Amino acid sequence: MRLDKLLANMGYGSRKEAKQLLKGGGVLVNGVPAKDGKQHIEPESDHITVNGERIEYKEYIYLMMNKPPGVLSATEDKYDETVIDLLEFEDAVYQPFPVGRLDKDTEGLMLITNDGQLSHSLLSPKKHVPKTYYAKIAGKVTEADILTFKRGVKLDDGYVTKPGDLEILLSEENSEILLTIMEGKFHQVKRMFEAVGKHVTYLKRVSMGSLKLDESLSLGEYRELTDEEVKLLKSFNNI
Repeated sequence: MRLDKLLANMGYGSRKEAKQLLKGGGVLVNGVPAKDGKQHIEPESDHITVNGERIEYKEYIYLMMNKPPGVLSATEDKYDETVIDLLEFEDAVYQPFPVGRLDKDTEGLMLITNDGQLSHSLLSPKKHVPKTYYAKIAGKVTEADILTFKRGVKLDDGYVTKPGDLEILLSEENSEILLTIMEGKFHQVKRMFEAVGKHVTYLKRVSMGSLKLDESLSLGEYRELTDEEVKLLKSFNNI
């Protein structure tokens, strides 16, 4: 990789600005001042510093966020805050994007990455990647609802969902459930319950494939995935 491209990718400005940075002598490659932006470097093995600060390059970044309500699952928006707006600069420079969407008022697990191949595989209907949600429901969820969800629910537009695995945690006038589905239609969980005469009052995604939400993350907080978590995600359904 060219040195000026690495500097630009890591947020040190355009290639033109990187050239000025090099000219000033602030960039060292393996302890030697670098002056030529065309210099070829090995990001994974060369020791590169900018004004004394080590550059730790990686091609892909994988982040788990506990998405707060009121924040959009998008890269940018003119009016509302997005999950990308919540990232620190050193993570945002990788230009990551959310994998799939959560409704604006829905909380929970949001995977953010710049790995397009992984994102495509996780969202592909052919992969049948399960997504599990915890929800509070206005209305008593019953065994009959479990059977209905298992057969597939006919939504308001006539679409019949793939079978969903509904688990009742609390069956009262205000119920609590876990629901695992294999697809992600617009407002699907809410519409599935509306189809059986009930209303979702709170919704939180708790897992996606093999990735489970780190419950130590407060709303709006995020962390990098561990190597093992990335490996599990990529191995799911031979991704």
